[in-house]
Amino acid sequence: MNARRENRNNRVSLFDGIEEGGIRAQSVYSSSHEIDEHDNEQALDGLQDRVKLLKRLSGDINEEVDSHNRMLDRMGNDMDASRGVLSGTMDKFKMVFETKSSRRMFTLVASFVVLFLIIYYLTK
Repeated sequence: MNARRENRNNRVSLFDGIEEGGIRAQSVYSSSHEIDEHDNEQALDGLQDRVKLLKRLSGDINEEVDSHNRMLDRMGNDMDASRGVLSGTMDKFKMVFETKSSRRMFTLVASFVVLFLIIYYLTK
């Protein structure tokens, strides 16, 4: 019975040593693992903050580009309208300086001069 008890004690002490070593190794590994997890979580939080910042910046840049595009479109439309008005004005000037139109202008000016002279002699 002593042999059995001694064998049992040896076995218990043998497994206890392994279990203790396993527990110790696991606790060392666990604390090291927890430290690594903590460092990873901090790094992940830092990356998330940077990603949020970059996302916000890209959104701001997008809004700025959109507003500038709208402004440029309005300027382009205004320039097209100005070009239309200017070309219409140039067409009118061309009409004035054409020979047929010059004759009409001369006739109109001569009519006013004759009318003015008639009124002048009548009032005298």
